[in-house]
Amino acid sequence: MPNSHKPGYKALRAGRRSLTGNAYHITTCTHQRRYLFNDWLLARVAIGSMKALHDDQCVVSLCFVVMPDHIHWLFTLGEKQPLSHVVKRFKGRSAQSINRYLARQGVVWEEGYHDHLIRDEEDWQAVARYIVANPLRAGLVEDIGCYPHWDAIWL
Repeated sequence: MPNSHKPGYKALRAGRRSLTGNAYHITTCTHQRRYLFNDWLLARVAIGSMKALHDDQCVVSLCFVVMPDHIHWLFTLGEKQPLSHVVKRFKGRSAQSINRYLARQGVVWEEGYHDHLIRDEEDWQAVARYIVANPLRAGLVEDIGCYPHWDAIWL
């Protein structure tokens, strides 16, 4: 079955809008929910790919957390590329680097991703707190200061 016909794939795209200057909360998972990011260097590769998109002015990164098998990323979308291209560039760039590090070829990310457009009335900092608290809720640490793979501009 072609990927575009997988159950739920179309639902991920339904209603998706790409609005320059608006904030998005993106969540994407590793292929088969593999715990790639228990490896500190692989987590830093993912972070480096997010930073590159920020540095290229495709996004303004507000906060992120890299969990063992997925990432959460809050950013405002720049004018250079639509949302789908930003996520595709993140996944492509990070997958190439991860595969190079692991000396392999293969799928790194699940095909789809979840996006949430942050509306004007929503509190961006509340969304950021939710994102950053993921390692606490998952029981990975008792103090977020002890988790190495997150950042937020409000600090």
